[in-house]
Amino acid sequence: MEITGFQAFLIAMVYYLGSATWFGIPGFAAWMRPLVSGFVVGIILGDPVQGTVIGATINMIYIGYLAVGGAIPSDMALSGTLGTALAMSLGLEPDVALTLAVPIGLLGPVINVIKMTANSMVAHWMDKQAEEGNARNVALLNIIPSQAATFVLTFIPVFIVMLYGVQVIEPLIAFLGDNVLNALSVVGGMMPALGIAMSLVGIFKGDKRPYFFLGFVLSVYLGMDILGIAIIGGVAAYLHIIFTSKVESKITNL
Repeated sequence: MEITGFQAFLIAMVYYLGSATWFGIPGFAAWMRPLVSGFVVGIILGDPVQGTVIGATINMIYIGYLAVGGAIPSDMALSGTLGTALAMSLGLEPDVALTLAVPIGLLGPVINVIKMTANSMVAHWMDKQAEEGNARNVALLNIIPSQAATFVLTFIPVFIVMLYGVQVIEPLIAFLGDNVLNALSVVGGMMPALGIAMSLVGIFKGDKRPYFFLGFVLSVYLGMDILGIAIIGGVAAYLHIIFTSKVESKITNL
C-alpha cells in the first residue's frame, strides 16, 4: 500500500495526540491505547476493521501496562500507531504486526527521556517568571514550549517513517520470506499471553480475585458475550468501591 503525504501527516498526528496532554485524562486513558489508535489509523488507511483488529492484537500485550512516576517501560501510543500503520501498509497479519510493534514501542522511552530533558529547561524559565510575578508568562511557558517539544519529537519521526520507511521495509519483508514470517507469527501469537499474565498478577493481589472467577463463569458456563460481562463488571466495580469506602470510613471513625 502506498502511503500519501496527507495520510502520513494524519498518522503522525495520531501519535502526537496520543503523547500530548490536550485531551487530559481521556487522551491518556483512551487515545494512546493501541485499540483506539489502531482504529483511527485504520480509518486513515481506508480499513477501520483491519486497523482495529491489529490495534486490539497489539493492545493485548499492554493490558498489564503500568507507568510509575513518569517512567514508561514502553510507548503503547507509538507501538499502536506506527505498528498498525506499517502492518497495514505492508499487508502483514496481526500476529506478525505484533512482533513488529513491540520493538517499535521500546523506542518510545528514548523519545520520552529527550522530551522531559528538553522540558526541564522550561521549568527554569517558569521559575524566573514566577519570581517576577508574571502569571501569564508562567501559563504560556507551561503550554507552548512543552507542546512544541512534544510535537517535534513525536510528529516528525513518525511522519518521516510513514513517508519513506515503507519503501525501505517492504523489500526486507519480501527478502525474509514466508518461513521467517510464519515464525514471527507464532512468536506474536504467544506474546499476548504475557500481557494477560501481567494483568492477572494485579488481579490476584488483594480482594479482586472473585471478580476474575465471576467473569470466567459468565463467559464459559453462561455463554454471555463480552458486552454483557463488561456491564456487569462495571456495576460490580462501582458497588465494590462504595462498600469498601464505607468500611474504610467506619474504621477511620472508630
